[in-house]
Parts: sequence; structure tokens; C-alpha cells
Amino acid sequence: MSDIRERLINRERLLGCWIQTGSPSVGEIFAEVGYDWIAIDMEHSDIHIHEFTQIARAIYGRGPAVFARVRENDTLAIRQVLDMGADGVIVPLVNNAEDARRAVAAAKYPPLGVRGFGYARMNQWGKNFDAYAEEANDRIAVIVMIESREAVEHIDEILEVEGVDGVLIGPYDMSGSYGLTGQTSHPIVVNACKRVAEACLEHHRAAGQHIVLPTREKVQRAVDQGFSFIALGCDLVFLRCSAENARNLFSEDDRV
Repeated sequence: MSDIRERLINRERLLGCWIQTGSPSVGEIFAEVGYDWIAIDMEHSDIHIHEFTQIARAIYGRGPAVFARVRENDTLAIRQVLDMGADGVIVPLVNNAEDARRAVAAAKYPPLGVRGFGYARMNQWGKNFDAYAEEANDRIAVIVMIESREAVEHIDEILEVEGVDGVLIGPYDMSGSYGLTGQTSHPIVVNACKRVAEACLEHHRAAGQHIVLPTREKVQRAVDQGFSFIALGCDLVFLRCSAENARNLFSEDDRV
């Protein structure tokens, strides 16, 4: 099992990437790049549990921890990706302490939560059942997404929930909740992100941010604000930008 939770708790700088295609090959490529973690997005994509499992298999043993951003704050959705080998979950739309407690409970075995026991990929189909069950509550990471004005206003109570290891800001939803859709560099949105990072420092939790269009300036600002769990771009963005850059090597006049 990955040691990602311990590294989160220690607020190590952890660089990750985001997958929205269902391709195991993308998982292999990202894993070889040297990211600390890779998130497989099951909320804003058509990736289902089968595709998740195949991508997780492709990443396994190559270094990065595997996170699943589940489709919703749902016990079965969280349980299923953990059973298929996720090292941690990223749970969307956590707006208050009750939302956070529900996410943690779904990821923890009794008596700390309600996660069900069973034979599955995470315990090698039962071969390591006892060892996995004994360690999982200490090793599985729970990241909750802060992506609304309401969540920012309740950030302290969210971070006080035992078992929340860190947060991840969803920049576009965050901007939309302030009526500034897409304006992730607007001072109001930037200050909201700063408020979250300061609260994480106070509560000794990892502060995460997804920089969808990464630049050196944006990354440096995130680091300076105290963010340690940082997602850099995603596969679809990399693909689109590379395709556009290649096409733009030629002007309309260059066409034969």
C-alpha cells in the first residue's frame, strides 16, 4: 500500500496529475513522468469502475499513488474504488462538516466508519485480507473538495473532522460559486483560495489545488500560499494544447 496519507499529513509537497480519459496508456505515461500521485476523474468524465480498475492496474508498481475523484459523496461509490485499489479518494462538493463526516465514514472500516469488508483487488482477492483490513484505516487518504463559497465559509469546521487528511480546491466551481465563472485569477477567488490554505496550515491539514492550466507563475503562487498537494493540468488539456501548438506551427498561408 502507498504511504501517501503519511506524506499528506506531513504536508510534503506532492505533485499530481489528472486523468479524464479512460486510457490505461495515459496512466502508464503519467506514472513514468514521476508524479507523486495521479487522480482518475469519475465525476466529470465517462470513466466507470471497469475503466478505473484498468488505469489503476497500469499505474500500479510504477510509483505514484492512485486517487479516484468519485462521482459523488456516496458510500458505495467510495467503497467501490477503494475495493479496486485506490490509495485515496477525492470527494466532491463537501460544503460542511456533515458532508465531510459522511465522506470519511465511507472510506473507513468499522468502528471508524461504514466501509464494507470483502474480497477484492485491494487485498489481492482475499490473499492479504487480514493485513489490508488491519492497515487500511491508517493508510487510505481522504481528500475533500472545497469548490464553493459555502465550503470556504465552513472551512474550519470541515478541517476539524477527524479523518479529513486534506482538501483540494476546484477552481472553476469555486469561481462559479462567487459569480465569477472561469475567472480563477480574480482577486475574490484568489483570496478564497488563500483563506483555505491558511485554515489548512492552522489545522495541520494538506492544502490542495488543481491548476488546470499550469504556468510557472501559478505554481509558484500556490506554493507561496502554502499549497502542498498540487495537481498540474490533465490529460485532455495536454492533448488539446499540444494539438493546437502543432497546428499553429503553420499559418493558413502555409497550407498546400
